Amino acid sequence: QVQLVESGGGLVQPGGSLRLSCVASGFTFNIYGMSWYRQAPGKERELVAAIAAAGGSTVYAASVKGRFTISRDNGKQVMYLQMNSLKPEDTAVYYCRAQISRTTYWGQGTQVTVSS
Repeated sequence: QVQLVESGGGLVQPGGSLRLSCVASGFTFNIYGMSWYRQAPGKERELVAAIAAAGGSTVYAASVKGRFTISRDNGKQVMYLQMNSLKPEDTAVYYCRAQISRTTYWGQGTQVTVSS
């Protein structure tokens, strides 16, 4: 079965960096686009970044463009989100998402807290 497992979240000071990982299993990882979403308390889940199957095409939310970098290693079936210059408003639970045919799969999420 499809599994998405995120890791790498934590508490970081403003201006700091974190790298999130999403390990995928149970499907042919290298033929599907993947994405990162986040959900802050009291807010709707929002797209952070997306990456095409081969990794050549990426999309970012305006709020993270220039600070976050999405990437993937198809050989290891892992997707990453490098987050630099973190701000308090980046605080949220970050989710890995895969859209396979008509079904959307989510990981369990990893908490990112940006605070001094």
